[in-house]
Amino acid sequence: MIDPTTPKGRVIAAALRLAGERPWADVSMLDIAEAANIGLADLRREFPSKAAILSAFTRAIDDVVLAKAVRPQPGTLPRDAIFEVVMSRFDAMQPYKSGLKSILASPGIDTDVARRMFASQAWMLNAAGIPLNGVGGTVRVFGLASVYASVFRTWLDDDDAGLARTMAALDRRLRRGEQSLQTFDGICGSITRVFETFTRGAGTLRPTPAGASDSSSGAGAADGKQL
Repeated sequence: MIDPTTPKGRVIAAALRLAGERPWADVSMLDIAEAANIGLADLRREFPSKAAILSAFTRAIDDVVLAKAVRPQPGTLPRDAIFEVVMSRFDAMQPYKSGLKSILASPGIDTDVARRMFASQAWMLNAAGIPLNGVGGTVRVFGLASVYASVFRTWLDDDDAGLARTMAALDRRLRRGEQSLQTFDGICGSITRVFETFTRGAGTLRPTPAGASDSSSGAGAADGKQL
């Protein structure tokens, strides 16, 4: 997952280890460089900031999840497919839980880290075979991000080897989100049908007869403005 034989891997592993030993806010780039046995100048070439290290960690977890993901079998409920992918992510992060607790407790979040987290949600949905087309895709990404953020906190405090609390919380949130998404899909479908009705109607409008009076043309123009 995180290759300790590479400079990047050593830095990421060192950063998460230090975060588990002290508050993340108290961990400096110099601390990370020393723990990774790398020069500060070399560290800067790899990562310009602590936020960049966290983004790289998130991407490494993405790679593990995607490498293990398998295409859902036909008939698999989307909720069940997402459940498996998200739990796979928690399994991959288990060795770094203490460090992640410290990082979550630190004030604020870098925008680059936030963007990377949203990108991760999109890849998890892809792994679960969930379509991400159009506005609906964006809503699904934000929806999963909300579910994941909530369950992530439960996972951090779940000391059970089987992660029973985490699984129960994830199942509950996914079922609730599924109901909301079905409502959203229904609204989008209604809007699409209305739009198609109007566009089909516009395509069958008859042209103004050649002999129509100027007054009639004027009335048509007025109607057009209202549309």
